[in-house]
Parts: sequence; structure tokens; C-alpha cells
Amino acid sequence: MINMIEKEVLNTIKKYNLINQNEKIICGVSGGPDSICMLDILRKISKEGKINFEIIVCHINHLIREEAIEDEEYVVNYCKKNNIKFYVKRIDIKKYANNNKQGLEEAGRIARYNFFEEVLKKENANKIAIAHNKNDKIETIIMKVIRGAGTAGLKGIEPKRKNKYIRPLIEIERAEIEDYCEKNNLEPRIDKTNFENDCTRNKIRNIVLPYIQKEFNPNIMQTLGRLSEIIDEEDKFLEKITIDTYQKLKINEKEGYIVLDLKEFNKQEIVLKNRLIIYTIKKTIGNVQNIEKVNIDDIIKLCNNNIGNKYLTPNKHIKVSLNKGKIFFEKV
Repeated sequence: MINMIEKEVLNTIKKYNLINQNEKIICGVSGGPDSICMLDILRKISKEGKINFEIIVCHINHLIREEAIEDEEYVVNYCKKNNIKFYVKRIDIKKYANNNKQGLEEAGRIARYNFFEEVLKKENANKIAIAHNKNDKIETIIMKVIRGAGTAGLKGIEPKRKNKYIRPLIEIERAEIEDYCEKNNLEPRIDKTNFENDCTRNKIRNIVLPYIQKEFNPNIMQTLGRLSEIIDEEDKFLEKITIDTYQKLKINEKEGYIVLDLKEFNKQEIVLKNRLIIYTIKKTIGNVQNIEKVNIDDIIKLCNNNIGNKYLTPNKHIKVSLNKGKIFFEKV
């Protein structure tokens, strides 16, 4: 019999079309409460026949914590007990981070996703399930507010990205997850570093969010959740307008090269200009990494003035230039 939290997860899956019939799903499982709860619920949903799909578990051991081997054994034993195919990889993440000149957290995330992608291709799977929950989403929103993100950043963590990365627990609160683990005797592994306030997310999780709940708004999770939904709806609407306007302004488009009508671009409202630039850069080079608001403002000024310097290089991968009433976006 499917219980309340399983129903919530199933509703999330259907609401955002996360898993389809007969798909093969890669599950990233650390052994902690979130990931083992996700795995256990997905296993039950599949077993109950609500949606038929295959689960394959991926566990990566970063070899940082002394308990890491026990975490690995816990995940392996769960998979063996429930007849679930699994992959385990050990990587010295400190060495990996040093070799790639990355922070430990960033290196760990990159290594995890690379491993997930590797197994996805090997197994010819469809999706990668990540165990982010509602608390993670709200913590991300607060973190982005602190760092000065635009409205798009206030959506937090999305249920689905690139139609490949899915988050079945994104509407489930951490307290519900912990309660589920306890009631189902899962005895998940606990990463004690989550309680150390040595990084921004942990400070938000352990200090900022509890303080807001106690002193200002006990329902801050629901409040920011609603804000995220509103922003997501408005963002989708604006994205549609952006795409329609782009089609009207487009003079030429081929791989790594796009030309827009300068006169028509200058007629647009500032909000649409911002979005058109981001959308066009993404279409030209595939992403907008290291493109900041100041870069977008500079491109808008260039287009408005159309005098003096006629080109800009917002990052090392793209050149934006003006010539004869046209805006050129070129991959370099």
C-alpha cells in the first residue's frame, strides 16, 4: 500500500513529467537520508506498478571522511538486498581538486555528475535522479538572494533540467524525509559535515533559516515555495515572448553565428533586451557561463550608442559586434 509521502513523490513525478513508462533511471545515492529515501520510494513506486521503470544506483566514494567506506557498504547492501543493479566508484577528491585547481565542493559535484553521465551512457539510460528536496530549494533561493541573483535565480532548484536531471523529492521537506526513514527502518548514513557551519549553504541551513522561522515567519518554506512557483510561471511566459521576438529580429542563424536586426532590437523594452542577449549568446555558444549583468549592460549600451568601439568580448568564447544596422554574435 502506497503511503502519503510516496503519493506526494508520485504526484511530483506526474506533475513535472519526470519519469515515463519503461524508462531506465540512474539514481545518485550517497546513503544519506535524502538519497536513500528517494531510492526506497522510487523502488516502491516501480514495484507497485504505478509507473514501470528500471532503477540503477550510482554511488561515488570521495575518500574524504573516515566513514566513507561504511557509507559505500550501506548502499551496496541495500542494492543487493533489493536486487537493484549498482555502480560504485572511488576517487581521491582532494587530489582531483588540486589537480584541476578547484574547490573541494565544486570538484566533488563535477566528479559525481561525470560519473552519473558515464553510467547513463553505458546503460543507455534516460534520466538521472538527484535527491534534492524542498529545503535544498529554499536554501538555494536564500543563497541567491544574498549573492544578488536576478529573478531567474529565485526559482531555486528546478524539478527537471535539460529533460535529463530529475528531482523527485523537490516538493518534500527534509522533516518528512527523516520521518520516512525512521518509520521504514532505513537507518541512513549521516554526514556530520552537514552540521559544520564552514560553508554558505550550511550556515543558511543551520543558522539563517531556523532564525527566520523562529523570529519572523514560521512558514517561510511555504512562502518562498510560492514565490518560486510565481517566478517560474512568469519566467516561462517571458521566455515565450523572448523566443517570438528573437524570431522576428533574426536575420541569419547558423552554428556559432547569429545576426539580429539592430534597429528592431533597440525598440524593445529593457527587460526583453536583457533576455534577448542571454538567449542569443546561449544559442551561439551553448551556455552563458561567466556572462554577468555588467556584460549585458555593456552590449545594450553598444547597441544604443552605435558609435566608437563597435565590438565587445563578454567572455573568451564570444564576440558581439555591430555593422551596418546589424548585431553579430560570433563564437570565437
